[in-house]
Amino acid sequence: MEFKTKENQVADYLREGIIAGRFARGARLKQQELADMLNTSITPVREALKLLEAEGYVSGDNYKGAVVAPFDIEASSEVQNLRILLETQLVRGAVEHATASDIAELKQLAAEFSRAFDAGENEAARAANYRFHHRMFEIARLPQTLHFVQILWARYPFDLINRLKGRISRAAEEHDKILNAIIAGDMAGAMLATRSHIEAGWQELRASIAALG
Repeated sequence: MEFKTKENQVADYLREGIIAGRFARGARLKQQELADMLNTSITPVREALKLLEAEGYVSGDNYKGAVVAPFDIEASSEVQNLRILLETQLVRGAVEHATASDIAELKQLAAEFSRAFDAGENEAARAANYRFHHRMFEIARLPQTLHFVQILWARYPFDLINRLKGRISRAAEEHDKILNAIIAGDMAGAMLATRSHIEAGWQELRASIAALG
């Protein structure tokens, strides 16, 4: 796995926390509090927040500091289509490059996701979901594509989707389909399972919103 600077490690932690809902939309991210939480100096936190602002995860404010950015539900449809385009290419790369060690790591991450769900630890499950996808896409060796996907993730309502009743359980089954295809070297199957996984969450969210309206 590639070496990561301290600021990139902090950025990874914050991305995971935002996507998992640990840091709520609109929440203020205080640099000193984050530095204390992560047992680091304020410099890597400040640099990480600048990176996340460029990616769209947070917005800057001269008075309030960094704030977790809201998402635009109407824009999410376009984001979904871009995710399908890029993430299917990443999973294709994962099939091409995954080693036995990579497969073992993905199995462990998928198991962490399932264990957290079974224990009723939904925030932990959402964080494990992020780690599973991020590690799978790192294996593809397409860093620029992954970078653009991370920008798209900032604009996608994962926190709402993963709170839908039964969604985490269904996502675990979808992860298994993706992982089994990767293990089998089934490129087309892995790409199709990835597309179906993305579409399923989005369709469930739209149905939930329609039911409320």
